[in-house]
Order: sequence, then structure tokens, then C-alpha cells
Amino acid sequence: MLEIFVTKKDAAATPVWLVRSADLNNWAAEHAGAGAAWVETSGFKAEAGKVLLLPDGSGGLSGAILGIGDGSDPFVTGALATVLPVQTYRLVGALGETPEKAALGFALGTYAFTRYSGKTREFPRLVLPEGVDGEEVSRVARAIFLVRDLINTPTNDMSPADLAAAVEAVAEAHDAKVSVIEGDELLERNYPMIHAVGRAAAVAPRLIDLTWGRFDAPKVTLVGKGVCFDTGGLDLKPSSAMLLMKKDMGGAANVLALAALVMGAKLDVRLRVLIPAVENSVAGDAFRPGDILRSRKGLTVEIGNTDAEGRLVLADALADADAEEPELLIDMATLTGAARTALGPDLPPFYTDDDVLAAEIAAAAASEADPLWRMPLWQPYDSSIDSKIADVNNAGDSPFAGSITAALFLRRFVGSAKSWVHFDIYGWAPKPKPGRPVGGEAQAIRALYTVLKDRFAPPA
Repeated sequence: MLEIFVTKKDAAATPVWLVRSADLNNWAAEHAGAGAAWVETSGFKAEAGKVLLLPDGSGGLSGAILGIGDGSDPFVTGALATVLPVQTYRLVGALGETPEKAALGFALGTYAFTRYSGKTREFPRLVLPEGVDGEEVSRVARAIFLVRDLINTPTNDMSPADLAAAVEAVAEAHDAKVSVIEGDELLERNYPMIHAVGRAAAVAPRLIDLTWGRFDAPKVTLVGKGVCFDTGGLDLKPSSAMLLMKKDMGGAANVLALAALVMGAKLDVRLRVLIPAVENSVAGDAFRPGDILRSRKGLTVEIGNTDAEGRLVLADALADADAEEPELLIDMATLTGAARTALGPDLPPFYTDDDVLAAEIAAAAASEADPLWRMPLWQPYDSSIDSKIADVNNAGDSPFAGSITAALFLRRFVGSAKSWVHFDIYGWAPKPKPGRPVGGEAQAIRALYTVLKDRFAPPA
């Protein structure tokens, strides 16, 4: 359990009242005296994420008020960890049905990416609200921290080799097995598109393969796009578009964190994680617009744009995963700008033909405040990625519906899995919110973890 959490009720713990803006006058009436007077003097309005410290008159602290605005942000407690003096606190007030999220929000507020600055700090501690499982909340917080750390790390320290090392570290912590296919061995083992995308880079491309769980358990396979940096290849991105391309392995970061949650909870699955790890670089042997690549599945792919590389490496990994006929096949990728144009950075789309699974995901997204939106695998658009000289084109003939056509491209490489779902995530928080600083961010994994826990609970 995270050290910031205290499990025993502590009579000396300082109270933090969670107060809606509309209820601030009621709070002041109930706490008539110095505290109410201080609220009025300070001009505090209980806006979401604003904190008012309540002095006790002797240089100490009698408590604090956390404004929660209209109460719509269950993680607003993330504002506390960097504001409160270092001591032990307990939450009082409008926790409603979300005490776990209040505790998680507090934990998320302690995150800082300090690898290069070396700046660390001590944080206050929180008495866990009654009934909250501190181990579970800590497991989820650590998974989110893992995603953030991996995405925030620049490519000079997060190459395909470094990403493989990160997978091996998670595997070691959970007694999982990892194998890696690297460099020209990808051609020998029939992963030609992973090789083609990554061969121009100084660090060799590789396919990272993690397995865990009893062999005869239901198969759940996670595939994550691990493009550690994307120049766009010969269809070179402008420099402004490259600034965030260290996050192009966000799909890999998220599936690895989801795997850590699954293994930590000991869900009853045969888990497999496949991460094609590459850099899309520019060199004399880079793949070219107009090239035709043969895929692992046997389909030929015309290269309409070398900057549509993520779907190529995913396709080889998906074909491998699909051959095992898993119960559930999940892929995650920072795949298209079109998804951001349609839904913005905070609402990732997902695609599946399985209506039951889609309903489960939507329900989990709502209950976990992990926003997701189902988008259609609109069959009439499938013809836009046809090729006159190959089986499929990786870019298609239209600038429209780019996220949908990318999903349709991936669907051509899946056919045997019982259920498949694709997530087109952003993996980045462009604006700060309580507990969610600007930088790498986990998306969809809390909702997916809930779906997997419901489907594959560990045996009693």
C-alpha cells in the first residue's frame, strides 16, 4: 500500500471538509465562529480544486476546506497533496458514492516526474475513508504512475530497448515471462511490417511478448503500439508536430499498466501482452511511400503514407495475437489525429463489433469516471482503404473519417478472436486538473480493468 495512506482511524487526523460551492454558506452556518469568519474574510468560494487552510489561532491548523465546485470531478482531491502541510488528514463531507475515487484522487496528486530534475518532496498522509481498499487504490495509482513515467520519459531514455526493459521489470515483479524478437530476426519469424517500420532507426525494432497466468485459463491478449518516436518517416512531420512524439508509445505504456493491474489482482486469465517497439526514423533504408509490404497475415499493404506507421506494426502483432483465438483481444494506440479532432484529448474513441462488450466498456467508463466513447466501424468507409495494386492501403484515398478508417484497417487483421476492441487514445493531458498534471496520462485502463475484474474474477 502507498505510504501516504493510513488505515487506522486517527483521532488526531486533521479534518478536510469537501464542500460544494452551493453549500458553502451552509457549512459556514454549521461552523459558526473563527472558521466561518475566515471563510468570509478570505473570499473563498469553494471552486473546484481550491483549498482554504483554517488556522487554529495558535499557529497551527484546525482543518481545511476543499472546494469541489458542482461536485462533478470525483478526483478533485488531487489538489490536496501539494497544498496541505505535511501531517495526517481525514476527509469529511461530500464523498457520496465515490470514496475510492476520493482516495485515488489524493494519491494521484502526489505524482511528479522527477527523473531529471531530482526534486522530491514529502507529502501529507490520508486516513482512508471507511470501506476503501487501500491495496486496490494503491494498485491503480501505481499503474497510472507507470503510464505517466513511461510516456514522460524522452526517447533518448525510452528507446525500443528501454521499453523492453520496462516490460521485463513489470514481468519480474509478477512472475511473468518475457521474450523479445529483435532486428532481422523479425523477418525470419515473419513480422515483416514491424521490421520495415523500425529498420531505419539506430536502435533495432523488436516485438516484446509477455505471458502470465495458468495455461488453460481464458485468453486475454493486450496489444500496444510502441512507437518510441515518430518522425513521420520519409513523409516527414513538421518540427512542431514532433514535439510530443515521445508519447507515441502511449498505447504500449497503457497496456503494460493494465497488465500490471491484471497480474496484481491475480485475475483468472491467460494473459499475453504484445508490444511492437520501434522508432519511425529517416535513413537510407527507411520504408517509402509507394512501397508494398507483405504482412504477417499474408495481406499486402501499399504504403500511402509513412506517417501512418502505427497501424502497420499493430497489424503484425494483431495477426499473431488473433491466431491464438483469444477470448478477448484489446489493442491500444496513439493512432490518429482524427480521433482528437472528433473527440478532443480527454475522450478516447473505441471500436468493436461486439455490442455486449461495448456496453460493458461504456458502463465501466461511466462508473469509473474514465471517459470513453464508442465509434462505429462504418463498413461503407472500408473501400476507402482499398488499393489498386495491393490488398489494402495504409492511408486510404480520403482525408475524412481517419480514426474510423484506421480501425477498419486493423480489423482486416483480426478474425479469430472471440471479441476485439481497439482504443485510439491520446495518452497526454494538455491542461492540468487536480491530480492530473500536464504530461503523459493513463486512458481507458481503469474502465478496462473493471470489465476484466467483472469477467475474470480470481477463484475464491
